Amino acid sequence: MPRQMTKATIVAVLAEKVGTSKKTASDFVEMLAAMAYKEARNGFPIPGIGKLVVRRREARRGHNPKTGQPMNIPSRRYLKVVISKTATDAVLGRK
Repeated sequence: MPRQMTKATIVAVLAEKVGTSKKTASDFVEMLAAMAYKEARNGFPIPGIGKLVVRRREARRGHNPKTGQPMNIPSRRYLKVVISKTATDAVLGRK
């Protein structure tokens, strides 16, 4: 396998392992991504990998790094992937 997986290599490996065409595997990957985008705010589980969730970062005080002036940073939402214990153990090894 290549050092860094691209969408094309993921699609090719999936197509080979499942025994289907690259077009079908590509459609599957795209549908999975579209479903994850749509359902992320409710929490989207990716079995064996983790969960895609929307979190909220509270408003806080900060400073402008260029001028050093204090400023207010507004609250915002951000996307986070919470990695499952199974995936962590599989990649890093059990302790």
